[in-house]
Amino acid sequence: MAVRFSKSPFLGSPVSSISINLNRPTKFCRFSVQNHSVQHSSCDTNKQLILQVKEKLKKDHPSLPVGKNGRDDDEMILWFLKDRKFSVEEAVAKLSKAISWREELKVSELTEESVKNIAKTGKAYLHDFLDVNGRPVLIVVAAKHFAAMQDPAEDKKLCAFLVEKALSRLPPGKNEILGIFDLRGFATENADLNFIKFLFDVFYYYYPKRLDQVLFVDAPFIFKPVWQLAKPLLKSYASLVRFISLETLKKEYFTEETLPIIFKD
Repeated sequence: MAVRFSKSPFLGSPVSSISINLNRPTKFCRFSVQNHSVQHSSCDTNKQLILQVKEKLKKDHPSLPVGKNGRDDDEMILWFLKDRKFSVEEAVAKLSKAISWREELKVSELTEESVKNIAKTGKAYLHDFLDVNGRPVLIVVAAKHFAAMQDPAEDKKLCAFLVEKALSRLPPGKNEILGIFDLRGFATENADLNFIKFLFDVFYYYYPKRLDQVLFVDAPFIFKPVWQLAKPLLKSYASLVRFISLETLKKEYFTEETLPIIFKD
């Protein structure tokens, strides 16, 4: 059995969703037929923590917007409390940064039309199918990224738009997505440490606990020094990265029908 919220705590898209599997107890509210006191205690605690975060955000960051994805959004607050292990201080710090970023980038206003020019490059897109583990799949084609020629501001907008789109396709019971970097044909002009760090910052600060794994497919020798420089910048998130071959990608992550077209060569 699953409870499905029509809006995610941290998405601009109204069709986005987050699901909680009631077959497995959560840290938020335990549903138990045998012990109603535990259930109510957990729920009451969550409500109190949410209220504390709201009050602190209002006091310390009054200029932040309210409403959906704002400083008084209960679902968003609860998600960040979970990420920060229910520390009010840490949740407030991270939430204020995330809400400010969303407002600055105008995430809720991003559309297919607003990112169409940079999307035409084919450097990044959302795959039409889920992987074998039921995760939405974001694909980045490194050989089509040219930091010296493309506007980094547009890259950031495309990134936010695609993450929002991916999260809107989460199936019930799933909360995380898969990222794939196609490194075939990677050259020095495709290297961009700043953008690699930005991508991981997005998932740490603005979309916490949404990135499950990152696959680097067929990384050439020339990519190794780039990774050695990037890895320390990513800190613990570097552990999400797995270097794999194209054959491994085909065997372990997709079926013949769901394999992305670019990997069918």
